[in-house]
Amino acid sequence: MSAATDANAPTLKSNFSVGVLMVNLGTPAAPTPAAVRRYLAEFLWDPRVVERPRWLWWLILHGIILRIRPGRVSRAYQKVWSPSGSPLMAISRQQHSLLAERLKTRDNPVRIALAMRYGEPSVTTGLRELQEAGIEKLVVLPLYPQYSATTTGSTFDAVSQVLKQWRHVPDIRFINSYYHRPDYIAALAASIRSAWQTHGQPDKLLFSFHGLPQRYVEAGDPYEAECRATAERVAAELQLEPDQWQLAYQSRFGPEAWLQPYMDKTLEELARQGTGHVQIICPGFAADCLETLEEMNMQNRNVFLQAGGKTFHYIPALNDQASHIDMLADLIQESMY
Repeated sequence: MSAATDANAPTLKSNFSVGVLMVNLGTPAAPTPAAVRRYLAEFLWDPRVVERPRWLWWLILHGIILRIRPGRVSRAYQKVWSPSGSPLMAISRQQHSLLAERLKTRDNPVRIALAMRYGEPSVTTGLRELQEAGIEKLVVLPLYPQYSATTTGSTFDAVSQVLKQWRHVPDIRFINSYYHRPDYIAALAASIRSAWQTHGQPDKLLFSFHGLPQRYVEAGDPYEAECRATAERVAAELQLEPDQWQLAYQSRFGPEAWLQPYMDKTLEELARQGTGHVQIICPGFAADCLETLEEMNMQNRNVFLQAGGKTFHYIPALNDQASHIDMLADLIQESMY
C-alpha cells in the first residue's frame, strides 16, 4: 500500500458519531385525572405489562380500571408534584443534563436524548432527535438496573418499532441490565452508609423492588433473580448479617399472586415482632417517582408506624448523585465499542 493510499484511508474512529437514548418508564403530563387516564391507557395497554387476551383486557381496562384509578392515582401524584413537575421527569432531565456534560469529555462525539416509554418525550421523539443528528451508532440505555420483559423488554419493543421504519439503521447496542455492576453496588452501599451517618443504623434494612406477577417469573423472566442478586451484593458490601436485612416487593396490582414477600405485609409483621427502626432503599428505581415518594415514603411509612413501629426512613434513589452519573457514563462508554 502506498503512502498516499494509506493517508487517504478512512478514519472511522475519529469520525464515529454515537447516539444514546436513555429511557425511563414515564409519567403523566399533569397530576389530573384526565392526564393520568391518558398515561394509564398507554401504559396498561402494553401487552408486555399485562399479559391477558386483548379483547378481555380491553373490556376490563376501559370498562373498569380507567373509570376508577385515574382519580385515585392523580390524588397521589398531587402529593409529590412540584413546581418542576413530576419528580421522575424533573430528575430524569437533570440526569440527562449531567450525563451530557460527562460524555462531552469522552473521546468520541456523543449525542444523548431522553425518552419515556409511556408519555412524553416519547421513544419516537428521542430517536428522531438522534437520527437528525446523523448518528452512526446507537446505545439504548433503559434505566432499569434489573431486567424484566415488562420494562426493559418493552423498551426494546418500542425502539424496534421505530427503527424498522428507518432506511439506514445504525449499529445498535442495547443495555439489558446492570444489576451486578460493582460501581452500581458501590453507589448503593455508599448511599446507605450516608443514611446511617444521618439516622443511625436501623434494626432492619429493607430492599424494596417493584413487584411482578409470579407467573411472569415462572414463564422465564429473570427479574426476581436479578433483584435478589443486587440485594445480596449490597448486603455483602455493607458486611450485613442475614438477620440485618430483607428483600420485599411493592406496588402489586390486581387479584393474582405477585412476587413475595409483599412490602406492606412485611412492615406490619416487623412492627408486630418489635422491630423499632427500619430503613428502606429501592434499588430498582434510577429516579425517585410516585412509587418511592408516595407509596413507599408515605403509604408504607404509615403502615409501619400504625402497626407499632417507631422509626422509618426512606433512603432516596441514586437520582443525580455523582456516583450514579459516573456509573451510567462508564456504562455508556463501555457500550460504545
